[in-house]
Amino acid sequence: MKAIEAKEVYFSYPDGTAALKGINISIPKGEFAGVLGGNGSGKTTLLRLLNGLLKPAKGDILIEGKNIKSIDRDALFTKVCTMFQNPEDQLFSPTVAQDIAFGPVNMGLSREEVRQRVRSALAAVEMSDCAQRPIHALSFGQKKRVCLAGVLAMDPEIILLDEPTSCLDPAGVSSIMRLLKNLNKQKGITFVMSTHSVDLVPVFIDRVIILDKGIVAQDGAPQAVFSDSDKLKSAKLRLPHIGHLFEVLKNEDGHNIEHLPLTVGEARQELKKLWS
Repeated sequence: MKAIEAKEVYFSYPDGTAALKGINISIPKGEFAGVLGGNGSGKTTLLRLLNGLLKPAKGDILIEGKNIKSIDRDALFTKVCTMFQNPEDQLFSPTVAQDIAFGPVNMGLSREEVRQRVRSALAAVEMSDCAQRPIHALSFGQKKRVCLAGVLAMDPEIILLDEPTSCLDPAGVSSIMRLLKNLNKQKGITFVMSTHSVDLVPVFIDRVIILDKGIVAQDGAPQAVFSDSDKLKSAKLRLPHIGHLFEVLKNEDGHNIEHLPLTVGEARQELKKLWS
């Protein structure tokens, strides 16, 4: 089943800026998809269309086969949830537990069901001992996790991630991405993540959609998408660092490299071939 489909979707802002120009995408249920592109490429606009915050000027968006226009707004917001780039835009309750409980409470769940969802969400993001901590006492990385916990407490089938690794240190980036990937595998949640971080993509993401000036420039597995460096440059992107190193070894040093490695594991295998 397709979790998300966009068919010939157009969107322009009131000032006339054409953000999306007839895009077509199809994301299967349970996939971890990444949306890449430079500033102004349409990444954030696409996420806002997928969660119903914006409406397309033309075209259709389908969530699990149903046109988003026909889905009740409350039902949509529990099925498709968003983790915003800045946690300060998402957190507003005094304590961690209260913030996570906000969504389930407004879904009309019983007090016991709300408590269970809060406990489960905190465990999922490895913050079970932080339930009563004040939001203002958390680190930036912890706030990101609380945002994710609040989304998980809604029990969504699709989670949209707007630059989830922005402003995190390297350890924080690795930690949150491993957490997201585990949730994707264990719970079968469909993730759509907008990001500038090309180095994360081949490690954690199944599928890459590159937007360039409001159109889909490339769409496919990371290995296929990153094989065309010219299209990446056109979209104001670059190869992952490991891929760039091996591109130099191939093009400038004359080494015979059949498949461009994008991860440490792939690079290790390719180096073994070169040294043998």
